[in-house]
Amino acid sequence: MQEIPNKALVVIPHPDDGEIACGGTVAIWAKNGTEIAYVLCTNGNKGTDDISMKPDDLANIRSKEQISAANTLGVETVFQLDHPDGELEDSREFRGQLVRAIRSFKPEVVFAPEPYRRTFYFHRDHRIAGIVAQDAVFPYARDRLHFAEHEKEGLEPHKVKTLLFWGTEEVDADTYIDITESIDLKIQALICHRSQISGLSESDSTDWLRRWNREIGLKCGFEYAEAFRKVTFPV
Repeated sequence: MQEIPNKALVVIPHPDDGEIACGGTVAIWAKNGTEIAYVLCTNGNKGTDDISMKPDDLANIRSKEQISAANTLGVETVFQLDHPDGELEDSREFRGQLVRAIRSFKPEVVFAPEPYRRTFYFHRDHRIAGIVAQDAVFPYARDRLHFAEHEKEGLEPHKVKTLLFWGTEEVDADTYIDITESIDLKIQALICHRSQISGLSESDSTDWLRRWNREIGLKCGFEYAEAFRKVTFPV
């Protein structure tokens, strides 16, 4: 994939998922002028083994870490939906929140987690976020009579051109983006999520990510790459 859009929206189940999944692409696109927004679906308030940590305190920490990581990559807008970690549902409320974000931000490209993995277990929030995101893109954000209350607020229907699923099965990946020039920035952004790597050295917490993106790059002739399953819609 060579084309760089004017706007892109990244649907993220938990803080740090965006950096891991597509942080290299986000950094390159932002550097080249793409306006990028994150939709952070949950507040990540359960992701710890620290017995002294309270959910509200963790949510506050992870919110700040996510904003810092996003800014590191060049992302200035983070929509925080604040659902509790592990409690995303395929509901009208959640679908409407994603439709609202799409209609207000008007992206050409939306990134979302792959909901249909077969050989690797994905967190339930990832599966739900992916299913609801694809429905929000098509047809809900497109058709004005879905969530008609948005029209009263001045939000017009919007047609997304491309949906890129991250975390897809290797056999289903059909789109590769060269992130060789941004791999170091991607790792720097991941390090912003310090509550998730406490007790580990920076190399221990990030070397796996470098290896993973190198392995993807070997499949497509790049030093480092990110892989996606691409779905396009008529606009």
